Amino acid sequence: MNQNERKTVVHRMILLIAVACVIMGLYVMRLIFLQLVNGDDFKAKATNTTDYNFTVTAARGDIVDSAGRRIATTTTSYNVVLNKLLMGDRDLDTMLQQIVELLRANGESWNDTLLIGQADAAGNYAFTDDDTSTSDQKQLADMKETLGLQQYATANDVMEMLVEKNDLQDFSPEWQRVLAGIHYEMDRQAFSNVNNFVMAENVSAATVATIKEHSLQLPGVEIVETSARSYDQSDIIPAVLGRVGKITAEKWKVTDPNGQVTYPLREKGYNMNDVLGISGLESVFEDELRGKDGVKTITRNSDGVIVDTKLTTVPEPGHTVQLTIDSNFQRAVDKALADNIDMINRVYNTGTMKAAAGAVVVLDVKDGSVLAASNYPSYDQNLYAANYSEYSSDPSLPLFNRALQGLYTPGSTFKPAVAVAALDSGLINQYSTVYCNGVYNYFKDYHPRCTRHGHSGNIDVVTAIKWSCNIFFYDVGRRLTSDVYDAYAYKLGLGQRTGVEVSEAVGRLTTKSDSNYTASLDVQAAIGQGNTVVSPIQLATYAATLANNGTRYRTHFVKAILDTNTGEVLSETKPEVMDVIEGTGNTFELVRQGMKQVPSTISGKISSYPVPIACKTGTPQRSETYAPGKHYLNAMMVAYLPADDPQIAIGISIEYGGYGARTGDLVVDIANAYFALKDGSLAQQAEAEKEAEQAQQEDQAQTTDPAQAAAGQTTGNAAAQPAQMTPAADTAAPETAAEGEAQPAVQDEQQPAADTEQNPDAIAPEN
Repeated sequence: MNQNERKTVVHRMILLIAVACVIMGLYVMRLIFLQLVNGDDFKAKATNTTDYNFTVTAARGDIVDSAGRRIATTTTSYNVVLNKLLMGDRDLDTMLQQIVELLRANGESWNDTLLIGQADAAGNYAFTDDDTSTSDQKQLADMKETLGLQQYATANDVMEMLVEKNDLQDFSPEWQRVLAGIHYEMDRQAFSNVNNFVMAENVSAATVATIKEHSLQLPGVEIVETSARSYDQSDIIPAVLGRVGKITAEKWKVTDPNGQVTYPLREKGYNMNDVLGISGLESVFEDELRGKDGVKTITRNSDGVIVDTKLTTVPEPGHTVQLTIDSNFQRAVDKALADNIDMINRVYNTGTMKAAAGAVVVLDVKDGSVLAASNYPSYDQNLYAANYSEYSSDPSLPLFNRALQGLYTPGSTFKPAVAVAALDSGLINQYSTVYCNGVYNYFKDYHPRCTRHGHSGNIDVVTAIKWSCNIFFYDVGRRLTSDVYDAYAYKLGLGQRTGVEVSEAVGRLTTKSDSNYTASLDVQAAIGQGNTVVSPIQLATYAATLANNGTRYRTHFVKAILDTNTGEVLSETKPEVMDVIEGTGNTFELVRQGMKQVPSTISGKISSYPVPIACKTGTPQRSETYAPGKHYLNAMMVAYLPADDPQIAIGISIEYGGYGARTGDLVVDIANAYFALKDGSLAQQAEAEKEAEQAQQEDQAQTTDPAQAAAGQTTGNAAAQPAQMTPAADTAAPETAAEGEAQPAVQDEQQPAADTEQNPDAIAPEN
């Protein structure tokens, strides 16, 4: 082989080696692409597996008091859940029968919202809807529409369609109804390979054990641990806290006036069987309290075998909502209100008409935070569902949030607002007087009276507030007109929203645009009568604004939003000024002087309380009469203390309570609880009472059989029920005590003498 041939061979060898290297490189790159870059995808394709994602519900955030004590929390409960993916080829209806039998044996119910009862003896069905329920009627209409039936379709028509649709012809009528109801619920919850069906909720431990014992015979039937709302302190502001509930059909599927259907909750990430806040703070702070759901992924191969189950996204609990309320103080105010109503009924309301209801709101003057919001009667949050019928039928309306929704004529508690308006506008000053002779004679045909309790002659503004002189405020109100004093009352917080996070009644003031307006209405509205109605929380806000010399803060229940895991403050409610009355000269000082002197005119503990209290009583008339010209009265009060350096403000209303002065001891009881809260003794007392109660329960458990214990508990609850409010023919107030006379003499702190009680600030009849 010559030199040229050798070179040719070498070049060919090099070329072949290069080509071989390129080919090998391509194979290596392909292998890298197949195994490293898209290895998971090709592995799944090779084994023909499918991933199914299921929601893992996150725990709802807690609601705690200002000291961090839990009020609403999340507890573990167990649901019976059907996973279609895990059922395989098992006959669904046969399995449903087995589950129903197991649930029945343990006294459990299952989800069934089909508004049709069991067939009668003739095999006919009937709807079980409530004719007065808008929700029921909408559900029926949606059901018929979904099934493709006309709205005039009967219950038999609906059942025939469900039996045919779900192939239930071979079952007995009883089982047809049971299975049709379950299938209907499955359709509502969109039961599928990727969406489980919650068949039964919050089942007992016995049911959990039973289902697990039969797990081999019930593939795809799972016991799923979930969270349920419970209330560690179920007596604390239940009406403000509100409730949680399952998503209703109306909220899930929304149809606008144009017929456009949307699913707003689904778009926000909710599942149809989720729970959400439906009222109160639970609803307002839903986005904060609701956690971020997790995801569980189940992988199944082409043969239907589950090859992997893992938690791919860990659920995150919702945030904690911290309130401004201290639960110990709230409970003390609740007790003080109940005790005051009991005293009024024992001592004064000796007829058949009783003071059966009332409300108290206590605010922090410095920032508008609610320290207590008491309703009497109230209810137990944990017993709401079980006792709903009893609560809703109670004539005393325990479910009604009087503190925020109750509207009451303010009576003489309105007079300080008129005084502020008159002083600030320059209509009067500290030396201005109005002559009080007991009858206001400005109008020719209308002569309202004043009781002249403790006063007569020329009356200045301080004296008029102290003794609640009607003549003074009739005249000043007439000269001011409602246009002026309403504007000031509004800025002080009456007749408008206070700013609380939950729903509240707005109320109203008497205006010249009212359909029944007359010139004389201006003088009546000036003493808190007329058409004016306000809520207890407005009265407390008004009192706080007077205490702050005209600065009104937004009233609020929520102190902060906290991270549930770390306790870190995520957001905090800052004091927010809503309005300011600058006040000229000594406007607020003169009003304060008058209000500071009011306690000296009231018999009882308030007149000798060591801490100065500024207050104003009110005794507005109700529309009902107990004798010709004699109206039942509400007891009203606004107060703040200490008078010279205010810390708390109070608004009180007691229905059929009689004279406002009867709430004086209630103000003192609230003050005592507040100072005990500040020095720590209230918490110690609450802890001691809790320990004593637990010890008593343990003693009862050792000495009493279960049946007797249950009977005793029932008796105790019955004894705690509020007095019933019934129409009365008898007099609730003494007929001999004319509206607007002197205060009651006091024999001792517990037993004032009812027969000498008189009224310093009630509206007086015409002459």
